[in-house]
Amino acid sequence: MDIKRLLLALLVLFGAGFIVTWFLSLRRSVRAEGVQDRPAPPTPFQIALGAVTNFFDTLGIGSYAPTTAVFKLKRMVRDERIPGTLTIGHTLPTVAQALIFISIVEVELATMITLIAAAVLGAWLGAGVVARWPRRKVQFGMGFALLAAAGLFIVKNLDEMRGTPVFPGGEAVGLQTTVLIGAAVASFVLGALMTIGVGFYAPCLIMISLLGMNPRAAFPIMMGSCAFLMPVASVKFLQAKKYSPRPALGLAIGGIPAVLVAALIVKSLPLTMLRWLVVVVVLYAAVTMIRSGVREARLPAQAPAAH
Repeated sequence: MDIKRLLLALLVLFGAGFIVTWFLSLRRSVRAEGVQDRPAPPTPFQIALGAVTNFFDTLGIGSYAPTTAVFKLKRMVRDERIPGTLTIGHTLPTVAQALIFISIVEVELATMITLIAAAVLGAWLGAGVVARWPRRKVQFGMGFALLAAAGLFIVKNLDEMRGTPVFPGGEAVGLQTTVLIGAAVASFVLGALMTIGVGFYAPCLIMISLLGMNPRAAFPIMMGSCAFLMPVASVKFLQAKKYSPRPALGLAIGGIPAVLVAALIVKSLPLTMLRWLVVVVVLYAAVTMIRSGVREARLPAQAPAAH
């Protein structure tokens, strides 16, 4: 078995392990609450949200910022549970993305494996911290994460509108050792930040382009990183019970078929105008999240905030 096939097999194992871990966590929660019936299924809107966000995620938009914006605007998930719901719900669609793009896109295996490992380590440490954060800290953290995401969308859009892009990329499919070490450090940081909703795709794509690699090579790297780090980070959120099951299930159920359609049928779309729309929505959600954090900070310490 060659290294790429071993990597794909390991990815399948991670995905299967995540499914088992999630199922057992749900069963334990039902038993602990003394409920005999299964948890209510996700709503059609939650499934549709999973389909739309993961469709465009596969094409490079990213799913964390748009999903966070909808969760906040629709008051679908309590603020402190948004990071865990995002990570758990988007895990299986991301695993599907990674399996497809690692199989079909050429990239140097040493580069991809190093960056994936660094991102996974960052996410493991980051999720352990975020899962213990109180509600107000999550609100501020995600508010500023959304601002960062909106900034990255703006940078990417302006770059694509230029006649000579700042991040044109090159033709390389791997990195030299010294550069790879720096990229691994950056990947570690991005993996940690992803657990509060910054998203991995846009900054990873920009980093890969700046380092002279072919931007297409970023897809198996960023999708592979997320596909490995998200099951790892999800364990922390499941253990802490810091997520909402119904929306998370909706993201997973709607997301997997949408990934297959985007990756295998549609393959590419002009996305600049869509990113501008996402910027507006994400900025509004960021301001709302930070305002919620400010209001929460003004409440008496003993009084829980209404949601």
